Amino acid sequence: MNAKPAFDHESFFSALDAARLSRSITWRQVATEASVSQSTLTRLAQGKRPDVDSLAALVTWAKLDANQFVTGRTNPSEGEPLAMISTYLRGDRNLSPDAADAIDRVVKATYEALRTKR
Repeated sequence: MNAKPAFDHESFFSALDAARLSRSITWRQVATEASVSQSTLTRLAQGKRPDVDSLAALVTWAKLDANQFVTGRTNPSEGEPLAMISTYLRGDRNLSPDAADAIDRVVKATYEALRTKR
């Protein structure tokens, strides 16, 4: 039996922070650009879940897929995480090919060091 689906708000906040950092903007600017309140972002930082309208606004602003943050479901069409990360890094217009490769090597080394052995 599959685990009950749940929203992984920690991963969502981490992805939002990555989007914010890649744009070199403040949380205040995120709130303005995404049309959410600053208190919504504060609550997210404190580990609370967003309301559905804020979630919709933030995934749209960050160009994220909300389904990526639903745990407890299986989706055989999803790729391997490391392959997806490599693809995203190489598609990032803010990174040179050498920079994308350097980050990719760090992520892969960290993943290998920390992953759970089966």
